[in-house]
Amino acid sequence: MIATLSHDLDHRGVNNSYIQRSDHPLAQLYCHSTMEHHHFDQCLMILNSPGNQILSGLSLDEYKATLKMIEKAILATDLALYMKKREDFFELTKNNQFVWVDEHHRDLLRSMLMTACDISAITKPWPVQKRVAELVATEFFEQGDKERRELNIEPTDLMNREKRDKIPSMQVSFIDAICIQLYETLAGLSEHCSPLLEGCQKNRQHWKRLADDCEKGLVNGLV
Repeated sequence: MIATLSHDLDHRGVNNSYIQRSDHPLAQLYCHSTMEHHHFDQCLMILNSPGNQILSGLSLDEYKATLKMIEKAILATDLALYMKKREDFFELTKNNQFVWVDEHHRDLLRSMLMTACDISAITKPWPVQKRVAELVATEFFEQGDKERRELNIEPTDLMNREKRDKIPSMQVSFIDAICIQLYETLAGLSEHCSPLLEGCQKNRQHWKRLADDCEKGLVNGLV
């Protein structure tokens, strides 16, 4: 719970790639997962502030283990790390080899759950999902504008407001590449995760219809 509440503390509205390419001071502190390390440091600052020391009842060993678990969970929200770890998790569950008491397996599950929560807007009712997508697209386009203005580079389609008509098709690609298999696997582990899969599938249908309409020139993206 601490990790989920803290995983985006002091977010700067840009991704790790921008932080690194712009020579931001944070890029000098962390060689990878730059913003995720920063989020964890902000979490530590809050936990160590007067009145916030909710872990003070733990022994030293328990405290260290808990902080390590929180750190791993927050770092797991870096999609680059998710892509590296997910095949191990999918393989374990596919072969019915996932062991609930195995700490490595539990660590993998925590990482997958952090990503599932981080991208869970994709599972929400369509009006919520569409609104979140609009807000995220606006943030991405602002980063793309900064990349043009400050770094003199052409932004990717995802960050390019001139490509806003591609938002629906990019959402379909995102669901297919990142979301569906994760929610399918979690639903296979626990039926309580089934609503997440169902919501994701329904939103894919909405995005696919919009993508088809964009291709026909009937609509022009979202933003």
